[in-house]
Amino acid sequence: MTAALRIEFCGEWYESTPGQPFVVGREGDLIVDDNPYLHRRFLVLTEERGLWWLVNEGSLLAATVSDGTGGVQAWLPPGGRLPVVFPRLTVLFSAGSTTYDMTIHAPGDYYSTSGLQADRDGTTTIGVVPLTSSQRLMIVALAERVLRQDSPGRGTIPSSAEAAERLGWPLTTFNRKLDNVCEKLDKIGVQGLRGGRGKLATGRRQRLVEYAVASRLVSIDDVRLLETKRDDVSDGQSSP
Repeated sequence: MTAALRIEFCGEWYESTPGQPFVVGREGDLIVDDNPYLHRRFLVLTEERGLWWLVNEGSLLAATVSDGTGGVQAWLPPGGRLPVVFPRLTVLFSAGSTTYDMTIHAPGDYYSTSGLQADRDGTTTIGVVPLTSSQRLMIVALAERVLRQDSPGRGTIPSSAEAAERLGWPLTTFNRKLDNVCEKLDKIGVQGLRGGRGKLATGRRQRLVEYAVASRLVSIDDVRLLETKRDDVSDGQSSP
């Protein structure tokens, strides 16, 4: 018999029952919030033939799913489904200006992963795409409220104007760096950052935060960068 899953959200623990779907949304087994932008039935954990699956039953919202180390990361669009094959899964999703995250704990481990490595010279590398120190700082400013949570739960994403003010940057500078980072990540296959006909997605700030936190591109340790931020945001002539 398939073992139950344990789900952590906002300091509370829930348990799935094999043979019965576990519903996450505005209604269900885990009531996330009364956020009108959130689906009533959004994510569903269902057990089939001895394996748990995470299913997106929503029609508009997507979720970002990562293993416990950040070494494996996937985008779960509406109608998508993923097997729960790691002992720990981090799930992030955004509805309106709020980003939610929960952790799924499974008793089994079908695969092993290793954590991502980050350079200590101010440049973080995702695959072959480098991020300058100011680009990384921009991501931290957007993800700060999510990173500061003591346990998986909910955090709001600041507007571009709010994040720019937090950094002491002109809004035009912030938006340029946001566009550049999203374009770089889109080129290496990170989904959800590109809209139609070559345009960047309107929800790119939320998706960027989901990806950065889930993949451990940024962590709570990086928040200190906001207190030691530099006035110079050029990062050299070759880095936008």
